Formats: sequence, structure tokens, C-alpha cells
Amino acid sequence: MPKRLKFFLSHLSLSLLIALLVIGLVFFVWYPSPLASAVGVIHIFLMMLAIDVMVGPVLGLLVYKEGKKSLKFDLTVIILLQLSALFYGVYSIEQGRPAWLVYNVDRFELVRKNEIVDQNINQAKLQFQQPSWLKPQFVATEFAKDAHQRSDDMFAEVLGGISIAQRPERYIELTKAKKQMQQRAQKLELLQQYNNKTDVAKILAQYPQATAFLPMKASAVDMTVLIDQNANVVKIVDLRPWH
Repeated sequence: MPKRLKFFLSHLSLSLLIALLVIGLVFFVWYPSPLASAVGVIHIFLMMLAIDVMVGPVLGLLVYKEGKKSLKFDLTVIILLQLSALFYGVYSIEQGRPAWLVYNVDRFELVRKNEIVDQNINQAKLQFQQPSWLKPQFVATEFAKDAHQRSDDMFAEVLGGISIAQRPERYIELTKAKKQMQQRAQKLELLQQYNNKTDVAKILAQYPQATAFLPMKASAVDMTVLIDQNANVVKIVDLRPWH
């Protein structure tokens, strides 16, 4: 086998192996199903990864020529550029990953890492000052007891689009919101109004312990959080919670 072709196949195989590892990290850790769809990252990420995987080996194949004095330099530059593009893409994906799944009033809100408002992060409880490096965590918000603060929260959301779900200093453990979740939970039958009935039946059959649901607001596609009779989260599912 010519060295040129051998190098191309080796480069391509290594690129594919790295791509598979990155896919595992993104879709099984940072964006567990169905959250990748909820934030609309699937097509962009896969296109970025495919381009990065193919461009490096193809460029290497084009410049590879036995006896070429600058061959090592050229190949090194190509590999460094490929790695730089990959690291930048993974960094961007990591910055936009779901960090918190926040119960707020009557729904969950998916808060991405780059949406966190950290101006008063020192006022947050220690466990909420830094999102997990792995999967997103469930939390709830606590309403301000001060009327002036509640008014400021309302104006910040209406005028600035900043929800208290983005403020870690307002986070409490999800277990402390169970009573409110039970009061605000909606009947599973309502899902048939917003989704195909067959799809609803098929998904709910997988989670017989689910007795109610709460909406989940996300940046791309809103989804549904199934809960049991004790207000424990059963699963986030790809069903619309409203029109």
C-alpha cells in the first residue's frame, strides 16, 4: 500500500475514533436524551464534527508527497489546525450545554451554562455555585420574600428576558418544591391534545410509574417532565406540553 494512502487511512481512522469519543461525551453526558433536541444542537454539532473529521485527512492526502522537504511541517500544521477546530467546537458545545433543570412556579426551565447569571454567585449555596461537569442537575427556585425584590424580578424577566431560573443564588433543592409540584402538576391525558395520541401512548407505556407531568421550557423545543405520585422526576420525554 502506498505510504500516501496508508497515512490517509490512519489519519481518517484516528479522526473517527476521536469523533466517536466526543459524540459519547456530548450525547450521553452533557446532552442526555432528549436534551440535545431540546436545545437544537444535534445537526450543528454533527455537521461540525463531520467537517472536522473529513477535512484533516483529505488535506493530508492532498499535500502528502514522498521526499517532499516540508512534508512533516505541512502535516503537522494540518493536524494542529484540525485539533484546534475540534477543541473550539467542543468548547462551544460545552459552554452551551444544559447545566440546570430548574423548577420555577409551574414549569421546569432548561438553563444552559452560558445563560447562567453569575453576578451574585457568592450568595448562592455552595452546591449551586458551580454546575456539574457531567449531566445537568435538577433544582428549584425560591421566591423572594421582599416585595421590592419580587418587583425587580418581574421587570428583569419582562424587560431583560432574565428569569430567576438563571440565578443560582435563588436555587433550592428540588425536594423542597415537591408540594408545589404536586399542586401544579397536570394530568397525563392533556398530552394527547398537543401530541399524536399513538406517540403519547407509546412513550407513557415505558414509564408506568408516571402519574402526571410538568412542562419544560427550552431554547429550541419545549418538552415534558413526567413525575410520579410523590413528585419525583421520572423522565424528560420528547412530547409537547402545550401548543
